[in-house]
Amino acid sequence: MKSALRFALLSLVMCAPAHAYEVETGAVVICDTQRQVERYVQLFDGNPQVAIRAVNTEEKDPSACAMADVSYVQGPEVGMARSRSYAFQIVPIVVVGVNTSRGYGPVRPALFFTLVKVTEFAV
Repeated sequence: MKSALRFALLSLVMCAPAHAYEVETGAVVICDTQRQVERYVQLFDGNPQVAIRAVNTEEKDPSACAMADVSYVQGPEVGMARSRSYAFQIVPIVVVGVNTSRGYGPVRPALFFTLVKVTEFAV
């Protein structure tokens, strides 16, 4: 599944020059899989580092999730995740650059998943 989604997103970014895609930059939580992002939300209490460490410990992978300052192209929403206090859209992203001491530099495109906070209102 991940390779199919990666191929679809990379094709979207790389093979469609007639369309402009917005490249966003900034520090975001990234995880290797949608399931890891969903678990991150379950554990998130306002402190991203605590939730990241917990997911990485559960996965036995110190780099399963991380906070990264990157340039990326966001894909379409693939799901929603909620905790007691927060709601997030889950979106795939293709990372195309990383922030270094010299500014953002290009990297080989790589697929990750991230969150977009949703503000919910009681009605």
